[in-house]
Amino acid sequence: MAKGERLPVTIFLSAFLLFQVQPMMGRYVLPWFGGGPAVWTNCLLFFQVLLLVGYTYAHWLGSRPSTRLQGWLHMTLLAASLVFLPIAPRVDLWKPASSADPSGRILLLLVATVGGPYFLLAATGPLLQRWFHMTEPSRSPWRLYALSNLGSFAALLSYPFLVEPLVRLHTQVWIWSAFYALFAGLCGWTSWQMRSVKPAFAAEQESGVRPTVWTILFWLALAMCGSILLLATTNQISQDIAVNPFLWVAALSIYLLTFILVFESDRFYRRTLFACATGILAPVGCIVPSLAGGLSIATQLAIYLVALFAGCMVCHGELARSRPMTRYLTMFYLTIAAGGALGGVFVALVAPHVFTEFTEYPIGLAGACLLGFTGWLRTGALAQWTRSNFAVRLPLMALLLGGITSIMAGVTMSNLPSVASARNFYGILRVMDKTDRNGPLRELRHGTIRHGFQYQNAPQRSWPTTYYGPHSGIATVLTALDRVDRKIAIIGLGAGTMAAWGRLGDTFRFYEINPDVEAMARTWFTFLKDSGARTEIVLGDARVRLERELEGGRSHDFDLIAVDAFSSDAIPLHLLTAECGEIYRLRLKPGGLLMLHISNRALNLEPVARGLAQHLGWQPILFVSGDDYSTGESSSHWVLITGNAEFLERSGLGHQTSPWSNRAPLLWTDDFASLWHVLKF
Repeated sequence: MAKGERLPVTIFLSAFLLFQVQPMMGRYVLPWFGGGPAVWTNCLLFFQVLLLVGYTYAHWLGSRPSTRLQGWLHMTLLAASLVFLPIAPRVDLWKPASSADPSGRILLLLVATVGGPYFLLAATGPLLQRWFHMTEPSRSPWRLYALSNLGSFAALLSYPFLVEPLVRLHTQVWIWSAFYALFAGLCGWTSWQMRSVKPAFAAEQESGVRPTVWTILFWLALAMCGSILLLATTNQISQDIAVNPFLWVAALSIYLLTFILVFESDRFYRRTLFACATGILAPVGCIVPSLAGGLSIATQLAIYLVALFAGCMVCHGELARSRPMTRYLTMFYLTIAAGGALGGVFVALVAPHVFTEFTEYPIGLAGACLLGFTGWLRTGALAQWTRSNFAVRLPLMALLLGGITSIMAGVTMSNLPSVASARNFYGILRVMDKTDRNGPLRELRHGTIRHGFQYQNAPQRSWPTTYYGPHSGIATVLTALDRVDRKIAIIGLGAGTMAAWGRLGDTFRFYEINPDVEAMARTWFTFLKDSGARTEIVLGDARVRLERELEGGRSHDFDLIAVDAFSSDAIPLHLLTAECGEIYRLRLKPGGLLMLHISNRALNLEPVARGLAQHLGWQPILFVSGDDYSTGESSSHWVLITGNAEFLERSGLGHQTSPWSNRAPLLWTDDFASLWHVLKF
């Protein structure tokens, strides 16, 4: 392969692998840490920080006077990085054992698993562009940057639609590792040839003006703002629309697309157009949460994603317009990476502890407007303003007004009136007081998902409501399980509504990953306190806790396990795999019952429930109930899985006639589970 071909191929491959490994690692760690958007945000934080480290190394190495040193050092690190292969986190080392904030554990897991290869992949783009400029100073390296972003974009789009649905996770790891070894060979070959290269910078480029401190700070702010917009938009979509990994990839793809466009050609960044669009969309995006009840999901999603595109086009377009001469390109890339990392730190680590709402979203929109305004001023727009130039005044006014209104939205932000709210790693919880035909009620919500409500007046206060009402599948099965001293495990606490079905002598043991949910259930609802059963709450990932208890000698101790963790749009896949099914089998008494609550707006989990039943060799029975406003009951889908034929015959539940969907049974395993196969179209 000729040098002119090898450099673009190596840069494209490095960028492709760089962004292919991000969703792959997310696929590993998301189920272990609750499946919420904060897990993905922390993953992005790691990748942004390590990108900064890689760019720092590329800047340092590329500025060494000895090309021999550059070549040998880079070859050595490439060889050393191969010890990380194959990349795969060890379950026994990294699965969490408690409900504490797992941010640090996630970051350490990623460092130990993929830190070395990711560091070198991150350094490849700027370093090879630097080497390209050293050997061919008359040619511009900026299109190689666009090619790098194109590789990243291709990786992100291919993973959810081609790789994840068709390839097992274990196989993905080996394929990625093989391609990384190929990359190391290509990059090592280039490094070998650099040992004898003498830099050939053009004279006019050698005398180029060095960027000022203010210019570097401007780059830093633009990159940080784009990163904040990406992560804050992801959080906002997850809170108001759906906690769905496909939407996270969509946001990241838009973010990368803006980089591709502005660095590919100046014609894509129409400054006036995007200034006006961002100035208008920024305040619109800020008020969407308060209008969510009156807007369709498609409309909300469109506004969020279009606002992200416009805001990132302004941030990255101004970056492209202010880029330095090519001899300073590694400094430029280093500053961009530093800004991205700072944005990630702000959203992932600072905001959850400082703000009670997603205030970082209007901050990001305001930043895009005001930085765009600053970019115009840097190019003499103020002088044109004084000459009554309407073509300049209009975008400047749009940006200024958009920035001011977004700041005001951030200061006064309150998405919904609530009795109490709490924000932590797992998202924002709200307790709200409402009224329906049965009287006043108190509701617990996590984003747009209702996690139970309780009527405030007697006798309705004792009613089991929502998905647990008297016509629901869980109510039907608990009524049929007519024995004394029942021992029930419930995965997912919510408001604690299931405890309303507890009787004297029963034990209801709840497994809950979010500690704030327990605080809300105990403080604002009385289901736990009023239950006739003894109630216990175990904090932490349910599967991990069940496994640890099994190792501690607790087995075959539950009459029924109710898995109620799938009503959100980002479900914990690891609770529906064949391996987890074996844990349920070991924790259930002989003839025990497994109940799965599979009500979900976006996913049809019936095939997965049937696949799990086939694996266990048990019979699945579907229970479908509708809304009943007279009892506060919500429509629900529950699946009973059991091998207890005598119980089914005695209770009459074996003759249940609720129809299954026409999709074939689907068995998920820890190595293969894809939401693509169960999406509702």
